[in-house]
Amino acid sequence: KSVEPIRLLSRHEREEKIRAANYNIFKVDAEDIYIDLLTDSGTSAMSNSQWAALMMGDESYAGARSFRKFEKTVREITGKKWVVPCHQGRVAENLVFSTLLEKGQYVPNNTHFDTTRGNCLHKGGLPVDLPCRESKSEEAIPFKGNMDTAKLEEFINEKGVDRIAMVIMTITNNSAGGQPVSMANIREVSEICRKHNLLFYFDCARYAENAYFIKRDEAGYAGKSIREIVQEMFSYVDGAMMSAKKDGLANIGGFVALDDEDTYRRLAELLILIEGFPTYGGMAGRDLEVLAVGLMEVMDFEYLDFRVEQIAYLGNRIKEAGMPIVEPTGGHAVFVDAGQFLKHIPPQQFPGVGLVVEFYVEGGIRT
Repeated sequence: KSVEPIRLLSRHEREEKIRAANYNIFKVDAEDIYIDLLTDSGTSAMSNSQWAALMMGDESYAGARSFRKFEKTVREITGKKWVVPCHQGRVAENLVFSTLLEKGQYVPNNTHFDTTRGNCLHKGGLPVDLPCRESKSEEAIPFKGNMDTAKLEEFINEKGVDRIAMVIMTITNNSAGGQPVSMANIREVSEICRKHNLLFYFDCARYAENAYFIKRDEAGYAGKSIREIVQEMFSYVDGAMMSAKKDGLANIGGFVALDDEDTYRRLAELLILIEGFPTYGGMAGRDLEVLAVGLMEVMDFEYLDFRVEQIAYLGNRIKEAGMPIVEPTGGHAVFVDAGQFLKHIPPQQFPGVGLVVEFYVEGGIRT
């Protein structure tokens, strides 16, 4: 329903721009990019229903009507009673680690996303990645985002429960190539955490995308709706952190959802200091309205099916051009294996950065 102009700079101009940015693609201005594939975070085009909802934003400082809609939506999706709004996922991580993590404690994860790892380290924690063995396979097998549950059990027994703050599952597993996690794996990790009385949280930026892969690829779920699968996923965790700039289909937003009232009150106290009152959390009322719609719309099977197939199409075209990729493709990105493609560049010379620079110089594309 709306268009905007884009432009392709000449090759000479692109070479000058990337040199001026010291070869850091993040420092190139967006207007100097032709096709921007840097991230899907906060870049969604909103639906007509979201644009309509935006006009209903209640900008009251406390107890806004828009927050109540947002809160009701998050409760329906996650089944959690307490909802803490914040303006994006890294603030959710900051709140959780500031409240639940003691210096020197470990935080196992299937694979930490970079801001999760950064926030954990900043609070004195020790992030640990326990991806399944299949995650490194070059075969296109499903659920390569799973956690290695044998290693988790071994890690808990080795370090002791008191030295572990919580266990986190990133869905989908972004840093491992955008790979999904199976319901069986979520259930098994939950059982281990309950046995050891450990908190279990999701980093659920792409909860609907993960549910889609469970429906498509896991036995027993083909006949279930995305929403039913999502609700079962959340039933296994104590809480969740979300960057709603992904599967919230919005340009800003996030939340923490959880069961425990005492933890909620501690999170809310810190929220007031760093984000805002607990019924807006750094967002405008219109943002909350948009998210209340987007968090539901993203669970539409046909939308998810189109999105996943679109990524698979792009992955296949890249493979046809002779570039190795992480397979299978996930639901939000194609991951090119730059180390494999540029074998003459050693890892400490950053083949990934080199490839990103060449994409921009050759085609004005930011990756």
